Amino acid sequence: MPGQRTHFEIYGDDPKALADFYATLFGWELEKVEGLEYWRILADPGDRSRVAGGLTYRPRSDPRGWLQFLDVESLDESIAMAERMGATVVRPKTAIPRTAWVAVLADPAGNMFAIWQTDPTAFPMPEPD
Repeated sequence: MPGQRTHFEIYGDDPKALADFYATLFGWELEKVEGLEYWRILADPGDRSRVAGGLTYRPRSDPRGWLQFLDVESLDESIAMAERMGATVVRPKTAIPRTAWVAVLADPAGNMFAIWQTDPTAFPMPEPD
């Protein structure tokens, strides 16, 4: 069906290190494709027919792409873990009123992604005077 996402790809100069980064941060299973410098990302290892994405070398120095949003149980814990693993915060924790908390991060290779924690009570804090 047109418009449905089939998969996503993550690019980097050291794909093996990025595979380890995402496996640790999100619990994804990544498997290297035999004979290729490409790792399949299995977000649901129980259903191996559904490849969520792939990870490989950067095809050019400046690929453009869509930002992927990924659910996490705790935004604060995920941000802290990602930073310990070499990620940087691009946009800090922000409330989507009565919906969720979201933050945008960059992995160690500079690829941006967003993490999302559903929370119907989320609301921006007032600016201090």
